[in-house]
Amino acid sequence: MSVGMSIYPTLRYTDATAALAFLRGAFGMTEQHVSTTEDGTVGHAELSWGDGIVMVGTRTNPPDQFDTGRAVLYLPVDDVDAHHERALAAGAEIHAGLTDQPYGSREYAALDPEGNNIWCFGTYRPSLD
Repeated sequence: MSVGMSIYPTLRYTDATAALAFLRGAFGMTEQHVSTTEDGTVGHAELSWGDGIVMVGTRTNPPDQFDTGRAVLYLPVDDVDAHHERALAAGAEIHAGLTDQPYGSREYAALDPEGNNIWCFGTYRPSLD
């Protein structure tokens, strides 16, 4: 394994364009790159969160081996209460309300617009020790 490498989750959506708009608006992710296919669908997109990247694409029909199923992602935030309010105001469906965890994190979880992925936001910051 090479030092400095990271993990980049890849998610597929039926309507990746709508998913990108939701992830930017409701969760505050930053669009870094979007490329479309000849039919105008999202072939590959990258959204950043801090120094992390989530890659997004459009599901294929028929599905292929890269069409993801449900995923759970955790993203750290400084002010989870404010982030929760932003997500609610943007119409996010809250999957698990704000809660204080025994390991010291305050967090909540929301579904993406297709109900496919659970996005968890909290104050816990895992580290490599």
